[in-house]
Amino acid sequence: MPRKWKQRPDGSNWGDFGPDDQLGRVNLLTPENTLKAAQEVRVGRRFCLSLPLDIPTDNALNTKRHPPEFKAVIRDGHIAFNLPLAKINPRLTEVNCDEAVLLYMQHSTQWDGFAHMGSMFDADGDGNPEPVFYNGHGVLDGEKGTPRFGTVGTHNLGMEHLAKACLQGRGVMIDLAVHFGREHKPVGYDDLMRIMEADGIEVEEGDLVCMHTGYIDAVLEHGGTIPREMVRTICPAFDGWDDRLLQWITDSGLVALIADNRAVEFEHGGPKPEVPRGPLYTIHELCLFKLGIHLGELWYLTELAQWLRENGRYRFLLTAPPLHLPGAVGSPANPIATV
Repeated sequence: MPRKWKQRPDGSNWGDFGPDDQLGRVNLLTPENTLKAAQEVRVGRRFCLSLPLDIPTDNALNTKRHPPEFKAVIRDGHIAFNLPLAKINPRLTEVNCDEAVLLYMQHSTQWDGFAHMGSMFDADGDGNPEPVFYNGHGVLDGEKGTPRFGTVGTHNLGMEHLAKACLQGRGVMIDLAVHFGREHKPVGYDDLMRIMEADGIEVEEGDLVCMHTGYIDAVLEHGGTIPREMVRTICPAFDGWDDRLLQWITDSGLVALIADNRAVEFEHGGPKPEVPRGPLYTIHELCLFKLGIHLGELWYLTELAQWLRENGRYRFLLTAPPLHLPGAVGSPANPIATV
């Protein structure tokens, strides 16, 4: 067995891509699958799938995360914004602007990295659960106790790996909003199968699956935020309590699961009532911790979903690397769809 762990969680793929794997299902995004994605480019139209990073405009969607805060850079004692450089050297003619920004990595359109959500699991078989992340990375890599802030790279699961993988593949659109409107509904396996049959959708190994729920439309209609009482009460989303849906995610071979809502999955608020203990977000645990599937949240999918439906299509080329920031547990994204 790999040196990092002696036992792996039920339903996980730990070790299947090697004992030190850091990419998870991105390993399935082969050159052949990227060529399939390129074949979906037929008219050359491009869609930006990112919100402006200052939307949401406040922290209503997640009280722990806030819009970007800009700060000027100080240059030779001067605020480097609208700064005539003649103040520094009278021979210079330029006017300079430079800035810093405090950026919450998962406030707006984002990727969840594997180090974003781990689990308490007895990976080393000593009878004591410890904090562990995908493929056994984490404290078992020699970091006993809580890793020092800013060194999530000790988990070996920073966003730099997804960045270097040059994420580009075939996107598949599943338009939940067309079928359910803004009904606050957990979408289970049976619902999904009916939608895919009605819309002629197939998901194959290596695909990047996108769910249009209409959630971001509500955010934009309210000026870039929504009333706090609406945060968890609108729009359909995948049902993490549906075991058959979880098995479909496992069996489908999808590389990433992406949505225009704040959590990808329906927010039940915890494990099933009959389960004594479990994750707050079941699909997060399955994807990030067990299978190595990246989650995309708060993407802007509306215009693309509408165009695809009007043109009788559901597949497209998706290019969506994160920021190349070593050790980051999540990252803003500026995804581009090409059809």
